[in-house]
Amino acid sequence: MNSVGEMFYSEFTKDLEKLISVLPSRIIGELRKKDLTELVEIVLDIGRLPEMRYLNKTLEYLGDEQVIQEDIDYVTERIETFASDNRSGIPGTLHRISAIKNRKGKVIGLTCRIGRVVTGTIACIEDIVKTEKSILFLGKPGVGKTTKLREIARLVADDLNKRVVVVDTSNEIAGDGDVPHKAIGKSRRMQVPTPDQQKNVMIEAVENHMPEVVIVDEIGTEEEAQAARTIAERGVMLIATAHGNSLENLIKNPTLSDLVGGVSAVTLGDDEARRRACQKTVLEREKLPTFDVVIEIRDRNTLAVYPNVSEAVDCILRDWPITPEIRKVDKTLKTQETAKEISLKQPVEEKINFEAYIDKYTKDVNPNKKIFIYAVSRSIVDKVIERYKLKAEVTRNIDEADLVISHKGYSKSETKIINVAKEYHLPIYFVMSNTTAQIQKAIKESMGIQGRPGDDFAEEIFDEREEALKEAQNAVYKVLNGVNSVELEPRKVNIRQLQHELIEKHNLESSSIGEEPNRRIKIVKSLKDVG
Repeated sequence: MNSVGEMFYSEFTKDLEKLISVLPSRIIGELRKKDLTELVEIVLDIGRLPEMRYLNKTLEYLGDEQVIQEDIDYVTERIETFASDNRSGIPGTLHRISAIKNRKGKVIGLTCRIGRVVTGTIACIEDIVKTEKSILFLGKPGVGKTTKLREIARLVADDLNKRVVVVDTSNEIAGDGDVPHKAIGKSRRMQVPTPDQQKNVMIEAVENHMPEVVIVDEIGTEEEAQAARTIAERGVMLIATAHGNSLENLIKNPTLSDLVGGVSAVTLGDDEARRRACQKTVLEREKLPTFDVVIEIRDRNTLAVYPNVSEAVDCILRDWPITPEIRKVDKTLKTQETAKEISLKQPVEEKINFEAYIDKYTKDVNPNKKIFIYAVSRSIVDKVIERYKLKAEVTRNIDEADLVISHKGYSKSETKIINVAKEYHLPIYFVMSNTTAQIQKAIKESMGIQGRPGDDFAEEIFDEREEALKEAQNAVYKVLNGVNSVELEPRKVNIRQLQHELIEKHNLESSSIGEEPNRRIKIVKSLKDVG
């Protein structure tokens, strides 16, 4: 056990004594006889024997006397009043006490959940956390989602020196009382009065406290999903959990599917349906996901990581097999077998060389600027900056920014972003929508990149190459996973050559078929399949 773990183990021993002290004396006497190291819950129900449940799911009884109403009343008189969600706690600890009430509102049962700080649970995903991408955790109750949020809060706040705000519904993450538990390090905690107000506190955290990271436990409603999107689009790193055991289940959940881009039914033309080898009506992702990474917690020691949510959702909607990265809590790297499966099943990202046009765009430009974005896609902004090789960067602090790029919907004179930009004397540029074309135009304008004759044509070629290679990647993926052959869209000869090179890297065969201007590539597993 490391020094941090030893410190929290000592704290846990003290905290457990605080919980035990509110229990009836006869139950305390029985607990003293037990090993409490792996204790998870103490359950008191009127008319039944008191129970204690362990991490390995075994159950033991605390004596042979049934619980009576006086036992329940003894506990409730010594703890904080139950909130609207029938939960209470012990100040300064992570323990949670939940009530079962009868129809008249009288407490007739108690579940005393033992809260403890467990260190080392995110060692295998620490590299992902440090990329500053938004992460969504999925998993059934009890697998350690909240535990991982606590450890991430401490890592990001203490080790990475980020401004972190924890939106703590029911005081699940940072414990009861006004002073948050040491488990979240230097993170700040905002308590939520009632669960239905979580969405409001999420927005309040961003608007009032300027965090770089927001942590939320259990996004469960459509309104909370929309609040999460608002936070992510403002350039804030978001770490959250959601109801659902897997990414596939989340996609099928109409309430929460927006977290991973949303789903809509699309009707394809005959030619397109034939090329895709699918039905005419298909499901497509509607927009960019709120979260960059999804992690399924299979059990306490096993995590399934989807590092590119857009790609993963598209594959699932098209019924293409996809293999997540499997990481173990006691290992920092995925197994060699899993890595091999991923390399075979996931298309490799190809970069287009834009060198011929970049120099004339940027040689007269001072790119050393920091951009604050508001309701604008961070991923597209980063892509445009990379494309033009600018030294510009996105900042989460408006007081450090040189300019602001905002959505047109916030261009009215009294909106908050307008007022704040004026306060800091920052120029503000607007985009009509979160598309590459709109954001690219705004960045070029803000950086003083002047268009020259032929620039539009050069960009058009670049975009066509990007689109063509992406189409080829998807087709390669389908053939590798069982489709006999796929025909691509008609392309110019120089574009087809790039597609051929990409296909060849995956040890597949390709041939150009048809006559110009409809000449196109057909991908197969062997040349005998080329028609």
